[in-house]
This record gives sequence, structure tokens and C-alpha cells, in this order.
Amino acid sequence: MPIDALHGDFAAALADGPVVVSAATGSGKSTRLPVWARDQGRVLVVEPRRVAATSLGHWVAGLLGGKPGREAGFAVRGEVRCDRDTQIVFATPGMALQWLAHNGLADFAVVVLDEFHERRWDTDLLYALLTETGRHRLVITSATIDGARLARELAGTHLESPGRSHPVALEHLAADPQAMPHAKDLATRVAEGVRTALARTDGDVLAFLPGRGEIAAAARALKDEPVACIELHAGASAEAQRHALQPGQERRVILATNVAESSVTIPGVTAVVDSGLERRTGRRNGRTVLALQAIAADSAEQRRGRAGRTAPGLCLRLWGRNAPLATNTPPELQREDLTEPVLAAACCDRPARELAFPDPPREEALERAEDRLRATHAIDADGRATEHGRRLFALPVDTALAHLVLAMPDAATAAFMADLAGALGSRRAVAVPPDDERERQDALTALGRACDATLRVAAVRGHAPDRVRIRREERREAHHLARQVRELAGLPARESQQEPESEPLAATAPRALTAAVAAAPELAFVRRERRRFALGNGGEEAEIGRDSLLAEDAEAAVVFDSHSLPGKGTRDTRTIATVLAPLEPDALIDAGVATPAIADPEWSADGLVVRRDWWHAGRVLRSDRTRPAGAAAREALASLILDDRLLAPAGSRLRDDLDAWALYLALGFEQGEAPDARDWLARRLQTLGVESDEDVALLEPEDLAFEGVPEWERERFDRRYPREVRLSGLHMRIHYDVARRTVTAEKIDGNRRDDPKRWELPAWQGWHVRFQRASRVVDVR
Repeated sequence: MPIDALHGDFAAALADGPVVVSAATGSGKSTRLPVWARDQGRVLVVEPRRVAATSLGHWVAGLLGGKPGREAGFAVRGEVRCDRDTQIVFATPGMALQWLAHNGLADFAVVVLDEFHERRWDTDLLYALLTETGRHRLVITSATIDGARLARELAGTHLESPGRSHPVALEHLAADPQAMPHAKDLATRVAEGVRTALARTDGDVLAFLPGRGEIAAAARALKDEPVACIELHAGASAEAQRHALQPGQERRVILATNVAESSVTIPGVTAVVDSGLERRTGRRNGRTVLALQAIAADSAEQRRGRAGRTAPGLCLRLWGRNAPLATNTPPELQREDLTEPVLAAACCDRPARELAFPDPPREEALERAEDRLRATHAIDADGRATEHGRRLFALPVDTALAHLVLAMPDAATAAFMADLAGALGSRRAVAVPPDDERERQDALTALGRACDATLRVAAVRGHAPDRVRIRREERREAHHLARQVRELAGLPARESQQEPESEPLAATAPRALTAAVAAAPELAFVRRERRRFALGNGGEEAEIGRDSLLAEDAEAAVVFDSHSLPGKGTRDTRTIATVLAPLEPDALIDAGVATPAIADPEWSADGLVVRRDWWHAGRVLRSDRTRPAGAAAREALASLILDDRLLAPAGSRLRDDLDAWALYLALGFEQGEAPDARDWLARRLQTLGVESDEDVALLEPEDLAFEGVPEWERERFDRRYPREVRLSGLHMRIHYDVARRTVTAEKIDGNRRDDPKRWELPAWQGWHVRFQRASRVVDVR
């Protein structure tokens, strides 16, 4: 292997400090470097992708004469083939962070961060944590990143190795040399490129597409070709992944996402067809959105290199030769939500904002993540992990789902949420309802409710309705993940998949959903009354996903999963809700999510009665008549008093006193700010001990007087600056604009037809005087 030329230099450099190895695709860095590093002790190799960790674990174990788990092994979520005696362990970053939080990776002497150029948040976080502690021999490998710069920052050694690459002819198939990668007619254009590659080369063809949907469409476009089409993506089954990574007996076309871009070698490939597209997260309008985007130039070169591993190859690009691709893909820490990295850093005993990342995260995203984690009591005021935060981090699902599992009130609801978390953690939906409307309704009848969440839990438990198609690989993964969550959360395990739960789903689900919105109110959405396809939670709008089971008559729902997409224009963002559970609007009130507001207070012989509206996200969920108490009673009483329907004339006198005080302050006779009449009155009633309508009998109008303009000055002030003026046949309200020294006399009522004369009005010396009748405003002379 080309990397073998560095064996001696690498060993000497690693003994001296950190090492950055820049090695082209196919050089052997992922298999050779970990074996050489064993001289320094036990080695952990962090691979960004699950498929790379498992395949390399198998490959290196075979090179060393054994099976995974002895000399070499791997650890990924749901499958661990190593123990404390395994000398080389290939693991995903998530597993590495869990071990780092547990014991600081004390079992390892060397840590290799492989394919560092992918710039995932978890590998960037590992870099920041490991470089700060300095307890491990650190090796960073990459095919494209600026290794010299990284080595300087680490005060380490930079080594370079060429790859074992054959010449790869490069052609761009777009007629316009400036044409960027695009999705129009993508399946057709990829199929044409594949046919060209099959005709001009003898080996297998690797085609890069952005996602599963595009891969499936390309496979359909190639169904008549006499070759085997293999789909390779993160959601592919383990069997399909092994099939892609082993030589075939027949000629093959591998349709892959960028999972095939680095780390793993696909044997037999002599041609690459590159769509130039990927699905990548980014920031848009303050949110993380998943969008179809053009790849960067460094990714394009990585993909091209896949064609020259074993023989001269061909790379066909579906965009123009001079297309202005970005040079590098931005790191995830600068384009994604930071809740997970902030919690992970805190559980490794370091606040994220104190770490030196290769590229710093955005301050506003950092603050938002910290606020969210403090709200769930996962971190303290100093950014350190709480005991609750450590429990959240230990669960192998994202923080929001972990919080819901631990927030459930009893074992049955916690088990429901654990199984739902397992289902949401799988690569694809575990259950697919039938397309036929009648069969779908039959399936929902058997399920007991039109609920995406309940269907997934039923599928994980093996109780899905007969007409629902179960994806076996995803269900196996979801069941395993749910079992892990149950165990780590201290819940009883099910002895078998056939074992029934302690209570039926129909009884558990409503209680679990109410507890979920109480623990995470942002999950509670209500349907828009006119735009029935839309939901809102008071801060965010979402569209109901087309595959959701949510019934048309469901007015509220818990949204457990969603994704954001770019909308029209440069800032518009669409959020699609994909996993919804219907909830009765009253459940939002019971959970404390809805906000009560009183209206229409009435005073009768029976006392005080108000209409109470329960609001959430701009909708009234329920209205009732009630006798209020406490703050609600004081608010209603204040409204009645100010309207002079109770304790008259206290209300009109209070309004006049506050108007006079506001003008007094504006004229500069005193410093301060005039209070709002309703707020002041409610506070005054509280000071007087009013808790219910029964306390009104103890009040007198004089108890509600406002002491503003000094009493000794009030009469003179009112003469000089009246708030109302009455002339024969004309009643006017007076408005003062102190900044502009303008007085506006607004007609309230009266039968006088002509405008007032200046001599009829108060002196107002130095003020410009106007008269307003409806929309007509004239100067008074």
C-alpha cells in the first residue's frame, strides 16, 4: 500500500506527539495506521460512518488472522464486537463520546480520528476535548483537509502520502460549462451516464445520488439493463451493505449516497457517475434545514478518486466544467442545532463554549442550545452537566427523546416512550400503512386510533395490524434500540416480543401524550382553522406530512418528528411534521400548556362571573363561565371598575388621575413613568387583599385613588391643562403632543356645526392648537 512508505516516520512522529496524516483515497491509511499505532498501546479508531466502522473492523481483524472481537473489532449503536482486550477498536463518534464521558477513554492509549475532513460535529468535539486533555496519542487522517495547518495548531507532525490511484479520465456531461448540479430529470440523466460508463469501461459503476428516493428512481430507470443494481445508503440493510462491499460475480451498478465517498472501498469500480448533489443541513431563517445542495469541490475530488482504485477509470460529472462549486463543505458545528454537542461536552466535564474547536460554532446557536438544556435541567448555570443531563446523555437517542422518556409519570408510559424513541431512532419508518384507503381504515380500526406514534410503538412490540407492512431490518434495529433505552432508563424488559405490556396501548397512549406535552410544551400543536393542512405551536408553523395518519377531525397533536425544508424565496422555510399523535384539546389544558384569559366580566346578585378562554397558538381550545379567584378575579374586577360598572365613580376618576399624571410627567414637572390603569388597579386590589368577589364589600371608591399630581397643585394644573373641554353644543377630548407643543381638540359629541374659535378655548400659550372632527383636522385661529 502507498501508506507503507510512511511506516517508520509515522512510528517516530507518534512517539513524539500528535500526527496529522494527509493521504489520498486508496492509500491504506484506515487499515495500516491503526495496526502501526498498536506499538503505543490500545487503539481507538473513530470512523464517521457506521458502515465504515463495521467493514474496517471486519477487514483489519481478518488481516490480523482472526474474527472481529479479538485483535480488532468494532462498536456501533446496536452492535459491539469488542471487549477490553481488543487491541484495535473501530467505533462511531457517538460511542467514543459515551466512553469519553464515562472514563475519559482511559482504556485507550491512541485515538485516531479518521476521515476528519467530513467535519461532523461529534468528531470536531472529540478533537476539541482530546487536544485539551492531552492524555492520548492523537492521530488525525484526511484526504482533503489542510493537514499542515492542523498540525501547526496541534504542535504536531504532518505526514503526507500519495494514494494508489490510476489515471481517471474526467468528463462533464452538461452542455453549459457554467451549469451547476441540479435535480431536474435526475434519474434519467444518471441512467444515461451509467449506460455510457458501462459501454466505455469493463468494471463496476458507482453512481452518487443525494438520497434514497433518487436512488430508487435511478434503479427503476436502469431496470432493463443486464447488470445488478445495488443500493447503498445509511438506511440500507446490513446484508445490502456487505453485498456492495464485496466483489461480485456479475457486473454491478452501485447506486450510493455520499456514504461511499470515503473510508470504505467498493471493489471492482472503474467508473463513477456523479450527480454532484447531496442532502445537507444548513442554516436558513434561524433554523436547521435539510436541503438538496451541490457538493463542494473537495467532495467531488473524493468521488472521482473512487474510479481509480484498481485500474484506470472514468468519471462522468453531470454538471458543467466551470460550475462555481464551493471549495469545502462547511463544518456541521456551523450549520446545525447545537443541543447535542453542548450536552455531550458538558457530560465530558467541559462547557462547549470553553473549548477550542477547529472552527468556532455560531454564538447564537450556542446560546439557544444552552437555554434549551437549562430549561430541561440538563445543564446548570455554568454549563456543567446535571445528574439529569448525564442520564439524558446515557440514553442512545437524541436529547429531546431522552428527556421525554425520563419525564413519564409511570413505568407503562415510560415504556411507551422508550419504544417510540427506538422507532424514531431507526433509519426508516418501521411500519408502512397500506396505500388503499379502505385497507388503511381497517388497519386504523384494528390499531384503535389514527396515530403515527401508536403505530410505531405497536410495530416495535410486534402488534401492528395485519395490513401494515413491517420493514424487518428497521424493526429489528428499533426493537434493539428500545430495549437499550428501557434498560438504561431502569424500566422492566420484555422477556419476548410476544409478551404483552402491563396495559393496552389504547390506555397508555393518551396518558403518555399528555405527559409529553407537559414535559416539552413546544411539541403541542393545534390545527389551523382555515388552513387544515397546517399546525402551529405558538412559535412555529408546520405542515402535516402527506404520509401521516392524523385524522382530519383531530384539532390538536403532539409532533414527535419533523424536518425543515427551504421554501420559496431566500428566507422562507417549510417545516414538515411526520410523526404525529392526536390529542384532545382538553389535554393541553390539563398539561398546563394552554393559557387562560378572562373576558366579558359580569357583576350580578350572585357575584362576579367571567368567560374563561383557554388559548394555545392563537386558538381558543375551550371556553367556560366561571367565578374567578386570585389574579383572574382582580383582573376582572379592574375591568368592571374602570368601566364604572362597579364602585363608580372610582374608575373614571382613576383614568382621569392617570391621564393628568402622564401629562404632568411629559411636561417635565416630575420624573417617572405613568402606569397602565388596568395594571395599577390590579396591583392595588392585590395590596388591599382582594382574592375574590366577596372582598369587594370591604372596598370604598376612595381606596382606589391614585396619588399623582400633588393635591395642592391639582386644581391649577387642571385649569391650565384640561383633558376635556365643553362649549355650548360641543364636547371635546383634549390630546397633548408635548414634543411638538401641539394640542388637538377632538369632538366627542354635540350639535354645534361650526369649529371652535381660539378665544373660546383655554390659553395654551406657546402651543399650536388644532380641531378634529372625525377624520377632518384644521388649525384653530
